[in-house]
Amino acid sequence: MRTIDSFVWGPPLLILLVGTGIYLTVGLGLLQMTKLPLAIKYLFSKEHGEGAEGDVSSFASLCTALSATIGTGNIVGVATAVKAGGPGAIFWMWVAAFFGMATKYAEGLLAVKYRVVDENGQMSGGPMYYIERGLGNKFLAKMFALFGIGVAFFGIGTFAQVNAIKDAAQLTFHIPVEATAVILTVLVALVTVGGIKRIAQVASAIVPFMAIFFILASTVVLLLNLSSIPAAVSLVIQSAFNPEAAFGGAAGVTMIMVMRSGIARGVFSNESGLGSAPIAAAAAKTNSCVRQGLIAMTGTFIDSIVICTLTGLVLVMTGTWNDPSLAGAAMTNTAFNIGMGSGIGQYVVTVGLMFFAFTTILGWNYYGERCTEYLFGIKGIKPYKLIYIVLVASGSFLHLNLIWTLADIVNGLMAIPNLIGLLGLSKVVFSETRKFFNGLSVAAKAEKAFQA
Repeated sequence: MRTIDSFVWGPPLLILLVGTGIYLTVGLGLLQMTKLPLAIKYLFSKEHGEGAEGDVSSFASLCTALSATIGTGNIVGVATAVKAGGPGAIFWMWVAAFFGMATKYAEGLLAVKYRVVDENGQMSGGPMYYIERGLGNKFLAKMFALFGIGVAFFGIGTFAQVNAIKDAAQLTFHIPVEATAVILTVLVALVTVGGIKRIAQVASAIVPFMAIFFILASTVVLLLNLSSIPAAVSLVIQSAFNPEAAFGGAAGVTMIMVMRSGIARGVFSNESGLGSAPIAAAAAKTNSCVRQGLIAMTGTFIDSIVICTLTGLVLVMTGTWNDPSLAGAAMTNTAFNIGMGSGIGQYVVTVGLMFFAFTTILGWNYYGERCTEYLFGIKGIKPYKLIYIVLVASGSFLHLNLIWTLADIVNGLMAIPNLIGLLGLSKVVFSETRKFFNGLSVAAKAEKAFQA
């Protein structure tokens, strides 16, 4: 399994992931920097105009996407990356996130441009549709959908999240594994049966609360240990290019290993290039594919640039990343306990992790459902949901290392057809972007002339 994982996440895929982001960044003129303020403005404002098609609001669509991205990757995934690659892995998470913002923008734009209405009257979109309708390649579209179901079943969607909730509940509240499995399965079943509208409703209520809660808690730890921040940041940057700065010469950790850990875990966390978030973006009520692309882009910024950075700095500044007895949620629990100087830190992490992981399970249920509907039609949705719920129920009883390795493999396989689609349709992305911003420029000039 580890051999397959190393092959899938070898240099070719890393180059394809980051290279696609770099290419889109250049083609879009550093849009993730220049248009980020506008993207955040759109996130909190209503779209003007009537008759916008879609199932849920743009904000609810982003919350659904964030529900799937802000998960164990932000707590357990960061700890796993830093454990394997040292503090330098955080730097490569930043690199992956920066270029990933351009990738996420392109994904959101194409999702809305090529979406369709299914037999139930719901919006369906995402890589399988823009690969088929934009590129005209049904084989790659079907491969994406197949791997998407695999990620929902065996990757990000079920096992990794369920296992993280089980560990956190057991470590902090001493809740038996069987009880966690039953409660979680019932809650997931109750929400997911309601489809995108119920998932979006729950996500819109939980995601903003859980993100603010964890950001504030992490900020408190950093403020309580303010003097340690410069050394932690310095170690992150130094060890990104020189692993010996963190591990010492005897550790055998190479720069390629550090990059791989940071980029792979970064993609696991923010899902840029994976092709999952555009499935949620396609459900948004909007008349503008560019506007939705900008809103989708903020997801990577919130997930990786903000939340993963805060988690990573807490791990580095408290020194828990280098404790051989700690891994995963236990490492992050200990780091917050040390950072806050009391036992309250573990409760902050556990509550955050349980909310994060639960909403990720909901979001990925929807992603897998849309992939299933693409391959098998609406008749495949009920069997898919049943299998998904059964897998959620069994996720508490699997081993952590196997889970993360399996998640890495299916994530990588899912990304490949999506990235090919993004590169093939990049001219469409550039054209739609120019058209939109030229229109904004003309409108702004007209408004100035009218006021004068």
